[in-house]
Amino acid sequence: MPPRKSTLYDPKSKELFKFSRTKLENFMSCPRCFYLDRRLGIKQPDGLPFTLNVAVDGLLKREFDLYRAKQKIHPLMEKYAIPAVPFRHEKLDDWRNNFHGIQMLHKKTNFLVFGAIDDVWAHPDGNLSIVDYKATAKKGDLSLNEEWHVAWKRQMEIYQWLFRQNGFRISDTGYFVYCNGKKDCEKFDARLEFNIEIHAYQGNDNWVEQELIKAKDCLDRSQIPDYTDDCGFCQYQKLLVSTT
Repeated sequence: MPPRKSTLYDPKSKELFKFSRTKLENFMSCPRCFYLDRRLGIKQPDGLPFTLNVAVDGLLKREFDLYRAKQKIHPLMEKYAIPAVPFRHEKLDDWRNNFHGIQMLHKKTNFLVFGAIDDVWAHPDGNLSIVDYKATAKKGDLSLNEEWHVAWKRQMEIYQWLFRQNGFRISDTGYFVYCNGKKDCEKFDARLEFNIEIHAYQGNDNWVEQELIKAKDCLDRSQIPDYTDDCGFCQYQKLLVSTT
């Protein structure tokens, strides 16, 4: 059965509901804003597009694809002693497509869950590692220890879960290819330079299915969830209501 045409959730519908990993993250961040978006069509304002990050993402994909075609280890992987090569698969372009991604039907919710990945690396033992590209421009050392990195880690774990549901042997170890723009160059010369690091992350996807069930339960309600205390959008709505 194809997914329903409407992007809004209808509790009475028997059709599949296409459900991105981003929407699951939105639910975990704020059930109220998630409900307003997926059930009532009231979306949060769009943020500014990260066009430079998108450019870095595209360039990294092209670069790793060169080594994928030759089935050779990339110098960065060699530098960090990662014995793997970029994984070659006929569906890679689909997996990278934001509107398709890697998909699976979660029967308990009737959600067609999907997420678009950046890369997959293949190890000699047959296991695969999920890889995500990230770009920033900051002083100091790069890490995965900031509060907002929690969302990155959940993103990695959802991808690991999706690939496992599709029958792939996925290592708990995923990798972030982390690019940090250099600000101390003497001149611009119409080019940006980056320091690039690879950060390993041990994922645990045991939480994913339970959160999908909670997200469906949220959408099945007839009442809008309460305001979330640490959600800026909720607090803004609350303030508007109190002043009108």
